[in-house]
Amino acid sequence: MANFIQSVDERTNLAGTNKLEVLLFSLGTDVNTKREEVFGINVFKVREVMHVPPITRAPDMPPSVIGMTSLRGIMVPVVDLANFCGISVSTPPEILIVTEYNKHMQGFLVHSVENILRLQWSDIKVPPEMLAKRMGGLVTAVTELKDERIVMIMDVERVLAETADFGEEISALESIESLDNENMTVLFADDSSVARHQIEQTLERMHVAHVSAINGARAWEKLQEIAGRAETNGLPTNHYIQAILTDVEMPEMDGYVLTKKIKSDPRFSNIPVIMHSSLSADANQSLGKGVGADAYVPKFQPKELSEVLTGLLNEPKDVSR
Repeated sequence: MANFIQSVDERTNLAGTNKLEVLLFSLGTDVNTKREEVFGINVFKVREVMHVPPITRAPDMPPSVIGMTSLRGIMVPVVDLANFCGISVSTPPEILIVTEYNKHMQGFLVHSVENILRLQWSDIKVPPEMLAKRMGGLVTAVTELKDERIVMIMDVERVLAETADFGEEISALESIESLDNENMTVLFADDSSVARHQIEQTLERMHVAHVSAINGARAWEKLQEIAGRAETNGLPTNHYIQAILTDVEMPEMDGYVLTKKIKSDPRFSNIPVIMHSSLSADANQSLGKGVGADAYVPKFQPKELSEVLTGLLNEPKDVSR
């Protein structure tokens, strides 16, 4: 089985190129459909792949979390991914994918892994509504392989949100204070419905208006519309929008490319960009700053997000351009 730790530096070179690497895996043959679907997860979130190790069963675990395993002294919760997805399979899982994102480690039990595939984010699309509903919102993007198979890329943040204890984050959300300044608007882009919901909750607690987009490409379209409206009315773009919040991993256009486009366009020169990602490692934060991001905030940290936004939105802005 492959250990991914040593290849992090090599993978970070993909930032800003609108490319990603996806680990392909299977949950096994669905006993109802008789099909074996192909799923994918961004390699950035994969720490290690191994044969299923000993798992300690424990009572009172969240749904689909079957127990814990020790990874070099670190206790990692193990999620039966087929069970979580509501898929009945005829064979037991053979592989554990150890993931690390947003400072959390989780193990995903899967049937098998295939290979790592390098893709363009532009080739990864928003899933059709029928597919998105069938998988209960778990599929955040899809792409087609050369052999015509469809790869469903999972919203692993939803898995984390539904299997981890986020009591502290809920408490932090309740402690968010209203922003002193009025008439502030933030545009945010994220392909995860879980993340979008939490961002909305944070902004609403701050009494900040918001415009949302499901990926970088849609966010760029909305920014063009806003900039065009500002130009027509003889106003600077930051009259309509005062900050931009972007995820990193998104179909069609990722957050690195979106940030580079924003920072290279003088119409948005006075609007800060905050990267908001579950890829919270130092290397990813450095990459965000490298493409011009003004701040980098980990996901599921609403208090920290509100504090960063408050600081940026309260800064005096030059509205003459």
